[in-house]
Amino acid sequence: MQNLRDVLIRPLVTEKTAAMMEENKYTFVVPLKVNKVEIRQAVEQIFKVKVLAVHTIRVMGKTKRMGKTEGKRPDYKKAIVKLAPGQNIEFFEGV
Repeated sequence: MQNLRDVLIRPLVTEKTAAMMEENKYTFVVPLKVNKVEIRQAVEQIFKVKVLAVHTIRVMGKTKRMGKTEGKRPDYKKAIVKLAPGQNIEFFEGV
């Protein structure tokens, strides 16, 4: 990836990820082609925090039907980033 801002597509905020934020774990949607090293570098440089671990999960898109027509939602990758104790990402505060 050329630009670090292209590595993190958007934050993923659900009930489960909100509970994980208390454990200093934050979840992002990332492109399918990026690896853990690129995700770590992007989070550290954009948010100025220390990353301890990165876990990635590939989520397959669901097949949806609307009458006879069948379509598929796109596949995506989730990255769960664990930060060092005492650090947080201000972007997620108040969510």
